[in-house]
Amino acid sequence: MSVRRFTPEGMLRPTPYEHVAVGTGTRHVHVSGQIARTPEGTPVAPGDLAGQVAHALRNTARGLAGAGASFGDVLRLTFYVTDWAPEKIEAFMAGVGQVAEEIGLPTPLPPSSLIGVDHLFEPDVLVEVEATAILD
Repeated sequence: MSVRRFTPEGMLRPTPYEHVAVGTGTRHVHVSGQIARTPEGTPVAPGDLAGQVAHALRNTARGLAGAGASFGDVLRLTFYVTDWAPEKIEAFMAGVGQVAEEIGLPTPLPPSSLIGVDHLFEPDVLVEVEATAILD
């Protein structure tokens, strides 16, 4: 495998993600703009953060697969969440938990950032996911 993820001694624990990823390979894969929409553009799980996180991660898995990658190849995940507040973490993590096994999302997660934003490109979009992977 071209990715090794870990948390060195002395770094904050516990976290639901590893702090460090080291990748070796020649092909970089970037999947961006994954939201809770069907291929036809129909919104999925309006108003439901957990449901939108789950579907956006499914779409991210499809993007990775299209490039011949999987979550095992992911160096970093970035989540953008509208109107973020700490009390939303339970719903956010519930969405991750709904699909982790289905899509092969490792636990702990790859190094990840959750960034609160005022809004995304359409009012019903609560979360957007980006993934960076590396392949040999």
